Amino acid sequence: MAAAPQQDSPRIDQLSSIRADGSRLAIHPSDIHGRFITRRRVLFAVLMAFYVALPLVEVGGHPAVHLDVAARRFYLFGGTYNAQDFWRVLFLVTSVGFGLLFVTAWLGRVWCGWACPQTVFLEGVYRPLERFFDGPRERRLKLAGSPWTPARVVRAGLKHGAYLGVSLLISHAALSLFVSAGGLVSMVAEGPAVSPVAFGWAMAVTGALYFNFAWFREQLCVVVCPYGRLQSAMQDRDSLIIGYDVKRGEPRGRMLKAKPGEVAPPRGDCVDCRRCVMACPTGIDIRNGLQMDCLACAQCVDACDDVMDKVGRPRGLIRYDSLNGLDGQPRRVLRPRLVLYGALMVAAFTGLTLSLVQRVPFEANLLRFQGTPYLIEEGTVRNQFELHLVNKNPGETTFTIRVDSPVPAQVVVPQAEVKLASLESFRVPLFITVQRERVSGPFVFTVEVKDSASGEVKRMEARFLGPAGG
Repeated sequence: MAAAPQQDSPRIDQLSSIRADGSRLAIHPSDIHGRFITRRRVLFAVLMAFYVALPLVEVGGHPAVHLDVAARRFYLFGGTYNAQDFWRVLFLVTSVGFGLLFVTAWLGRVWCGWACPQTVFLEGVYRPLERFFDGPRERRLKLAGSPWTPARVVRAGLKHGAYLGVSLLISHAALSLFVSAGGLVSMVAEGPAVSPVAFGWAMAVTGALYFNFAWFREQLCVVVCPYGRLQSAMQDRDSLIIGYDVKRGEPRGRMLKAKPGEVAPPRGDCVDCRRCVMACPTGIDIRNGLQMDCLACAQCVDACDDVMDKVGRPRGLIRYDSLNGLDGQPRRVLRPRLVLYGALMVAAFTGLTLSLVQRVPFEANLLRFQGTPYLIEEGTVRNQFELHLVNKNPGETTFTIRVDSPVPAQVVVPQAEVKLASLESFRVPLFITVQRERVSGPFVFTVEVKDSASGEVKRMEARFLGPAGG
């Protein structure tokens, strides 16, 4: 049987998942236990439950999130939106962007290690499946260098079948955000031929997820994702990171007892067990200093704390701290960078909040018919308008239309009450006729629209046009 492949010590100037010749080196993090991994697993479970619940839980009669792109109808946590509300996305994107800047400057890559979907599903689903089928790290390394026996082929087939099954479930959960959970069930029951586009997207997303989580894994974070490469611009020496206490840990080495008549060589608290390296999901050695590959997942912290407990030394040799803190200097929390990012985040979030609070539950636009501005016939002057109504309530509503004119006029509204479903629109013609002798020039009249669902009333003014002097 071939020997298990040996992994060289990670270098700071070379990706740990790439060999010197450019070939891929699979990373197999060791199984660890500790306070941070326990908290992360609880958070992973909560986040995955939240992702799955979005299209299932109804708010205001619709799924919490339903993005019906084809019909340009969007339901978000009880709010209903259409394409005309797209400008609010600007505030949403800037809020998220500035929020990410603020959190990164303050807490480092906490998003990457604790909440990013890549980390959540890899560490919360796919790695546990790998451990279930292939065992702990030592066994996985041994399997990587062993020949392909029938038992190994069966085990690998079962593992990748599980990967594929989970990828299918995740892709369909994502698809349900766009077609709703009920629509997805109907599509699955009817078969791919009835919904070829949705089926194609589901298969494409499944393939991408399988490729990513079964093989690409940490390379998405350290090679593809631009966020990791922007860390040096967003962080400073007071940002929270995971680091190694060099002053306390060096010189590293195994604990040695002095022989009679000799003095034991000086040793730091680091016993050079490499547990931190074996626990790292990107394969780096945190003792080499802050690196772009570090996801701030704290698995090295749990691994090191476990060793410190066993050798009777205090925890925190590897810990959450700032670069200033690791150097023994005070860490500043309030600083210009953080104040600027925080102010931008608050401004963007305030704009988003105001745009949502001031949003009306319906749209009503009064437009003049194209062509001649007015018609004269049989001693009367007639103006023609069109009222465009859009119901933005989550449910059905009835609109009541009323016209007030300062001049006696005959008003014809073919449909004074209009019943519309959520995000349904309708155009109502409106005709206002005045005796010619009463028209001495343009005057302003009012069209009032009342929404029965919200009780909101919108009043619009329009100019009645006619020949000057009657």
